[in-house]
Amino acid sequence: MSALTLYMLAALLLLAIGLVGLISRRTLVGMLISVEMLLNGAGLSVVAAAKLTPASDAIGQLATIFIMGLAAAEATLVLAMMVVVYRRFDTVTTSALTTLKDAKL
Repeated sequence: MSALTLYMLAALLLLAIGLVGLISRRTLVGMLISVEMLLNGAGLSVVAAAKLTPASDAIGQLATIFIMGLAAAEATLVLAMMVVVYRRFDTVTTSALTTLKDAKL
């Protein structure tokens, strides 16, 4: 097996773990970690493809930095949302948040 195939399989594994975690987690923190795993898998595949193919290394690194910036912005936004939800409802479990229209605002 080539190195590119191994890296792509590792990236696919990260993507699969993130997707399964996103579907199965009950808390917003668990979902956040799962989305981070998804984005890490995407970044790994971009870097591996740029390094191990004739594509430009600089373009691959720039794309990965963009993915990392997107992950940081997403994490900041979700953490801020979790703080607001916790202050308002005293929980961050998604089962309690599905009945938001019945709750007092």
